[in-house]
Amino acid sequence: MINLVLFQPEIPSNTGNLIRLSANMGANLHLIKPYGFEMNDKRLRRAGLDYKDLASVYEYDNFDDYLDKANPSKLYLVSSKVSKNYTDIKYHNNDSFLFGSETKGLPKEIFDEYEGITVPMQDGSRSLNLSNCVSIVAYEAWRQLDFAI
Repeated sequence: MINLVLFQPEIPSNTGNLIRLSANMGANLHLIKPYGFEMNDKRLRRAGLDYKDLASVYEYDNFDDYLDKANPSKLYLVSSKVSKNYTDIKYHNNDSFLFGSETKGLPKEIFDEYEGITVPMQDGSRSLNLSNCVSIVAYEAWRQLDFAI
């Protein structure tokens, strides 16, 4: 099982999509507050359909709360500001992938502490949609784990 970690997500439909993704692939979804929406937002519910009860979703007050309670064994941050390709890593069960907020990314103090990976893009591109990026990385990790549940 892998762990998908969203740092201060802002767009409810992205989080809803990732609730649905997590349920379908058996990943844990960790959400670090504050959010740019309420968890009962209709856009989150619409994107997540009826998967919220099927997903393993954990909420944390801040990044330190996440570290204390989740105690990740290996945490990769995913960013367009690093050069190591996400396919160049050998992933393991229980690895965690940290994604920044849609408009702010990750704070420098977090960014400097963990190994970074990126999803390649064409020169001049700024970023991918958060839920698309999470899906790309999550499925590569899951593929490497032979789609184990």
